Order: sequence, then structure tokens, then C-alpha cells
Amino acid sequence: MSAINFRHVGVVNVTAGSNVTIVEPANLYDCTLGDDVFVGPFVEIQKGVSVGARSRIQSHSFVCELVEIGEDCVVAHGVMFINDTYASAGPARGRRELWKHTRIGARVAIGSNATILPVQICDDVIIGAGAVVTRSITRPGVYAGNPARLLRPLKSGAGSGTP
Repeated sequence: MSAINFRHVGVVNVTAGSNVTIVEPANLYDCTLGDDVFVGPFVEIQKGVSVGARSRIQSHSFVCELVEIGEDCVVAHGVMFINDTYASAGPARGRRELWKHTRIGARVAIGSNATILPVQICDDVIIGAGAVVTRSITRPGVYAGNPARLLRPLKSGAGSGTP
């Protein structure tokens, strides 16, 4: 019979601004949360992640290492961020040099169950529910589908609203 290794979830070594709300259970470690950030239940935010002021991470979302989320963003329920592109025809298995960065600009709304691969997303973007973002987004707008594509442009600074 093999031994079971327990790892306890919790909030460990988190740098947080003022008025941050974390709803337990949640697993956050070695990350940075700006002022007025909200983190819902059953969320994991890993080491080195930064979440900008007034952003919301809703329940059941996973934010892996090497992700930066800007200010005034909404990450809806069940959103998954990916940092391993399987560049070596399989998982990196601890070879972190193969992982890639993701940067989400300001005023970005990401709909429920979207998957965000290692990309750059500019300010003022709405990602539709269930979308799979496989390429960087450099133009403000509404994106949806698999792979995500531009449905309509938005004026920069227009705000993101609810996905």
C-alpha cells in the first residue's frame, strides 16, 4: 500500500492591497493581489501571479504561474489559464523553462469556462464564454469561439462590462 501525501489548501505568502476579499476554500500562494481584488471560492492562484486592482476572479477558476492580470478585469467562473504549450510533444513535467507567460491588459472580461493559452491580451477586450484564446489579441473587441476570433471591435477605453 502506498503512502498518501496531503497538501493543505489555503492562503500562503500572498501580498495583498487594501480591501481584498478571498472566499474560502481557495488556494493562493506566493502571488500579489492589488487593492479591492475579489477572489471567489474554489479558485487557485499560483506562485508569481499578479492581479491588478479592482479585478475579480470568480469561483472555480485556475490561474497558473506566469500570468499577469491587469486592473478592472473580470475572470468569470471556471476560467483556465495554461502556461505549458506541450512544446516538447508532451507536458513539461517540471521543466519550467518550457512554460510561457500570459499578460491580460486592463478592463478585460473573460467569460465562464474560457481557456486562455500563453498569450498577450490588450486592454478593453471581452472574451466570450467557452472561448479558447490561442493567439495574442492586440485589438480591443469582443472575441468568441474556438479558436477565439474577433466578432466586433470596441473603442479603446470603453470598459469591459460583464462577459
